Amino acid sequence: MPYVDRQNRICGFLDIEENENSGKFLRRYFILDTREDSFVWYMDNPQNLPSGSSRVGAIKLTYISKVSDATKLRPKAEFCFVMNAGMRKYFLQANDQQDLVEWVNVLNKAIKITVPKQSDSQPNSDNLTRQGECGKKQVSYRTDIVGGVPIITPTQKEEVNECGESIDRNNLKRSQSHLPYFTPKPPPDSAVIKAGYCVKQGAVMKNWKRRYFQLDENTIGYFKSELEKEPLRVIPLKEVHKVQECKQSDIMMRDNLFEIVTTSRTFYVQADSPEEMHSWIKAVSGAIVAQRGPGRSTSAMRQARRLSNPCIQRYTSRTGECRMYVGSHANVPS
Repeated sequence: MPYVDRQNRICGFLDIEENENSGKFLRRYFILDTREDSFVWYMDNPQNLPSGSSRVGAIKLTYISKVSDATKLRPKAEFCFVMNAGMRKYFLQANDQQDLVEWVNVLNKAIKITVPKQSDSQPNSDNLTRQGECGKKQVSYRTDIVGGVPIITPTQKEEVNECGESIDRNNLKRSQSHLPYFTPKPPPDSAVIKAGYCVKQGAVMKNWKRRYFQLDENTIGYFKSELEKEPLRVIPLKEVHKVQECKQSDIMMRDNLFEIVTTSRTFYVQADSPEEMHSWIKAVSGAIVAQRGPGRSTSAMRQARRLSNPCIQRYTSRTGECRMYVGSHANVPS
């Protein structure tokens, strides 16, 4: 899903047909920046690319006249939408139907507050731009390009925010829902709980590399890619103390960052969206709770309540004496 990054830009992964009418869609990371009046895309999240890496493509928002569902235009391309920009149509693929709807909405709202410069012969040009003091009402305009000529049509008035933008970001907060962002490939084994790509920090060089993660009932491991059979590393869940959203994400300048804290090391992992980050945290935490339960037949909900208590009393079957286990659930015998 599109999300708002720490620079207040709308971002996310999409597939784009870079070569017109080629039918070949490539995975790219998109940034919608209304302050820069641009919609740009990179090979990957710029946070994961070498410093100074150039973008793959860019479109000025003033050139985009309409964004709409392209299911009928490209029936073989699932969750496809199209951007009309001048004499060309850009076809893009979203991850699911909800992702498609959100991207179409945010792009259409962005181009409503972006209009081309007026010629000297047209009066009142200042009223058609995004100029004005923050916090005041402005009239928004829709731009349609017919035969290469921009046609400007006024729309309803909108209440702008403090930065002079009318995009509703309430539904694009960092912690939205817990819906999965990617639909991973079918797991090869029924024991696999979750699998997908994330970016992790190296132990020595502290560089960031994209790895394929796989979680099962007992371990979480990562591979160089989904095609590899042997993992680069396997982390037993019994060694994991906790998994949570990283509190140092601002210091590390990383969005969607979570940490897997083990006995010997803290693994810093970056997901591709807030939804995917929360999905991983929930999946790993659930696997830990299930593994450390007193029995596989006990429900996860009951075990979670047991582990949330600061003190857990247990009676031994042999002596019947009461033993008190204080502290984290790591001290509870499995």
